[in-house]
Amino acid sequence: MRWHNLGDLIDRDRNLDKEAIVDLVDAASPRVYTHREIDRLADGVAKYLTDKGFARGTHIAIVSLNRAEYIITYFGIMRAGCVAVPVNVKLPRDTIDYVMDDAGIALAFVDAANRPLVRDDIALIDFDDSGPGGFARTIVPGDFTSVKATPDEVGQMLYTSGSTGRPKGVPLSHDGQLWALSTRTSGALHEDERYIIAQPLFHMNGLFATKTIFATNASVVLLPAFETRSYIEAIARYKVTAATAVPTMWARVVKETEFLKQHDITSIRRLMLGSAPMTMGLWDKIKQALPNVTMSIGYGTTEAGPAVFGPHPKGIPTPPLALGYPISFDDIKLVNGTANEGVLLMRNPALMDHYHNLPQQTAKAIKDGWYYSGDVMRRDENGFFYFVGRADDMFVCSGENIYPGEVEKLLERHPQIQQAVVVPLPDEERSQVPVAFIVTRADAKPSVEEIRKFTIANGPAYQHPRRIEFVNELPWAGTNKIDRKALIDRARSLEAAQGWSS
Repeated sequence: MRWHNLGDLIDRDRNLDKEAIVDLVDAASPRVYTHREIDRLADGVAKYLTDKGFARGTHIAIVSLNRAEYIITYFGIMRAGCVAVPVNVKLPRDTIDYVMDDAGIALAFVDAANRPLVRDDIALIDFDDSGPGGFARTIVPGDFTSVKATPDEVGQMLYTSGSTGRPKGVPLSHDGQLWALSTRTSGALHEDERYIIAQPLFHMNGLFATKTIFATNASVVLLPAFETRSYIEAIARYKVTAATAVPTMWARVVKETEFLKQHDITSIRRLMLGSAPMTMGLWDKIKQALPNVTMSIGYGTTEAGPAVFGPHPKGIPTPPLALGYPISFDDIKLVNGTANEGVLLMRNPALMDHYHNLPQQTAKAIKDGWYYSGDVMRRDENGFFYFVGRADDMFVCSGENIYPGEVEKLLERHPQIQQAVVVPLPDEERSQVPVAFIVTRADAKPSVEEIRKFTIANGPAYQHPRRIEFVNELPWAGTNKIDRKALIDRARSLEAAQGWSS
């Protein structure tokens, strides 16, 4: 393997004086870092931790919005042999306290805005503090020989989003993540790419994309968080050529039809979407905005990584919405369904071997080395896999199984619908019925009856939404995914108040 430490993703034989990061934490005063500067600052973090006596395996948190120092610190922590723990700053304060206690955090790197989220009894280093205890004066660029990770040694611990309770710590090894990275960097990626990242670095999507960028000596325009217009402006201004993102982000981008006329984003040649369901309606809208873009849909989980599917070995083009062809058919299987549709089980070198401090949850998720993903997949005649829905999201209406994602794909085929989310609503006669929250295209005003007729005409009658609310925006969870729980609560409130759109 090319690297022996996940924090050491740099090829020192390449041009290290080329741009690595354009940091837009202050868009009016962008900061540009070269690969050499990032490398020496990451070494500075590693040397600081080592000099201060932080033992190998110590858990160090990062509690911040995206910025160059986040990436520098993330790499530096692992170079020192410590474990990087990115913390979701969108979580409630009491949940962050739980994560810090569960992980046994010894030190936290923070930005000024999120410093109050860290309890006073935890030592911290503030990225924005210019004083003697702040990042700029504490971390001295230098040289450090990265720790050589042992087999199965943990390099990072990510916490799952906690949509079904407390977040779960997922310890991930250097070797496993490096294996996953090797499957992603062996193709046509090159150092001339300029990426953009606005999805949070505490989530696998943005974090793995960052590792891919540094492993290929490419560069990245880094936004502190996603805001639709600043994202579009950054793509146009910096001539971004590639983007990895969550589909919900681009659902908002393509809504900005007038703004897009004023900002040319056609420099983007490659767009990789993942971490949330994708619909053909959104695919078509992106293609309208970017006719020459090559789009791909990624799949992965925090627990087992993003290296599950890839290109077809016979060169058959991947169809729209397909996740790809299995990297190894021996390491996936479908259960609880038919031969070609069921819940995905997988195993690979990137798979965690346990949840942190949760033996019972571990036993439920991993059996005989196989990880139960909870994701229902469909396999086509060429061996390509498609995401159908979460097994947990499936509900029963009059004896029929309904996957919200299938109804959403159907709704988004309607020419006046920009985006749709479907959730279940309890019903005395039918157990649960599908209801929809819909964002229409600009100036479009379809009626509830039009949409009902469209869904009945184009799909199974039992799938049609029994209630609809038209909304301007859909609520997001902290990971830039749709907050389905908030919409389920909203549906119940609307039903009680008879407040649905009519």
